[in-house]
Amino acid sequence: MISRRAAICLTVMGLSAVASIGTASAADYPARPVKWVVGYPPGGATDIIARLIGQRLSEKLGQQFVIENKPGAGNNIATESVINAEPDGYTVLLVNPANYINASLYANLKFNFVRDIAPVASFNRVPNVMTVNKDVQAKNVAEFIAYAKANPGKVNMASSGNGTSVHLSGEMFMAMAGIKMQHVPYRGAAPAITDLLGGQVQVIFDNMPSIIQHIRSGALRALAVTTVTKSSQLPDTPTVAETVPGYEASALFGMGAPKNTPKEIIAKLNTEINAVLAEPDMKKRLIELGGEPLIQTPEKFGADIAAETEKWKKVVEGANIPKVE
Repeated sequence: MISRRAAICLTVMGLSAVASIGTASAADYPARPVKWVVGYPPGGATDIIARLIGQRLSEKLGQQFVIENKPGAGNNIATESVINAEPDGYTVLLVNPANYINASLYANLKFNFVRDIAPVASFNRVPNVMTVNKDVQAKNVAEFIAYAKANPGKVNMASSGNGTSVHLSGEMFMAMAGIKMQHVPYRGAAPAITDLLGGQVQVIFDNMPSIIQHIRSGALRALAVTTVTKSSQLPDTPTVAETVPGYEASALFGMGAPKNTPKEIIAKLNTEINAVLAEPDMKKRLIELGGEPLIQTPEKFGADIAAETEKWKKVVEGANIPKVE
């Protein structure tokens, strides 16, 4: 029979071996390609961010970060597939505003995003732009609020769809400014902008990448950006908060992994992503897409995810937006 002392020694040796294997796996990570799931079709701003950063991670770490587009159910199909994946660092998610909004917008989600995702790294915050067509006489936010109050319910606010960050940015503005506009949802930003150009709708709080070319050409007029600070892309455009104190809306992007992914792997990914974000070429490209790089720890990104989720919950409930079944 094996002695008690020998059994204890074997147990300790086994635990040490497991610990060393865990350390080795983190040191060797990634040893095979990493699947990076994006909840939207190829070609959009969200997909572009993943491909930009994924290419650099592939070059730096010697394994491909393969983008897998899984559109559908407002980003929930992609999110659920990652949450249910093996927590080994070989399946990650492109985290985006839909993740924070859907937590309160959808009635029957099979996951709790804040609980079930491990934050890895943030990428950037992209402002929306409060934009009007040239027929709108208001030249600033204060004048627009006065115009909307004088014409309650007659101002049409376009969005890229019910429950999108574009829609909810406008709902938050209405609540905080004390005005009422008629929400007109479209199937995406492109048709919404077409009708804004044509004068069928008067205002949109659109994502900067899809609206900025029309602002720069003079076809549309930017009244304000939705972030707390001004954007280097539109340096002469004020913030909404300068007129409506406390207003802030932005699109926060980053990477998440299934919960219980080893902390060593998350730390390695965070370090590598932050190094990529600090590269001059990457910084320039992200700014062109609308937002400065946001370099921070997984813990800080996790706190931001929780704060965004709570903020949009208040907007969804305050605006009485119907739950999606």
